[in-house]
Amino acid sequence: MMALVVVVLAYLLGSLSFAVLVSRAFGLPDPRSHGSGNPGATNMLRTGRKSAAVLTLLGDMAKGWLAVWLAGYLSVRYQLPGWVIYAAAVAVFLGHLYPVFFGFKGGKGVATAVGVLFAVSLWLGLVCVSIWVAVFVISRVSSLAALVAAAVAPVFGYYLLGDIVALAALSVLTVLIFWRHRANIQRLLAGEEGRFAKRK
Repeated sequence: MMALVVVVLAYLLGSLSFAVLVSRAFGLPDPRSHGSGNPGATNMLRTGRKSAAVLTLLGDMAKGWLAVWLAGYLSVRYQLPGWVIYAAAVAVFLGHLYPVFFGFKGGKGVATAVGVLFAVSLWLGLVCVSIWVAVFVISRVSSLAALVAAAVAPVFGYYLLGDIVALAALSVLTVLIFWRHRANIQRLLAGEEGRFAKRK
């Protein structure tokens, strides 16, 4: 029963859409109604308020980290099985993608996934963020960087953790990220995906 409570709490935590909450706090348009329509940090940049984008990024990362950390803490306290931590990781991610508080219309999950990775393993988080940065610096395409980092996460996760359950959970996150980026993938294949201009 306690294991179910932990997973449900993780999902509810993931359902807190910081893009929407920050937009309301700043008096900005709903991120689901402008730009790409994605309630995430990248779309928040299109409002011209970098501070709002940063807060969205940090909030989405924090909830991913907190859900997994809390699951780990409660697992030790109540002697829950190890899979509960990874179930919470998937649950908080699903909460971000399909938030119960916002009509099940959420973001693409990259920032939340980063928070999850850092909670699962500091080294795994650092590796994936480093790969994201490297790909982005070369390509200037945020979606491509996210897809490459997501693709390698299960591989490095299994190498660092040696846990088949961790591999399964990280693979689910990767599949979901690719699914949520399917429109971006189509544009990438067509050479039409937007790029961030380099600073002079």
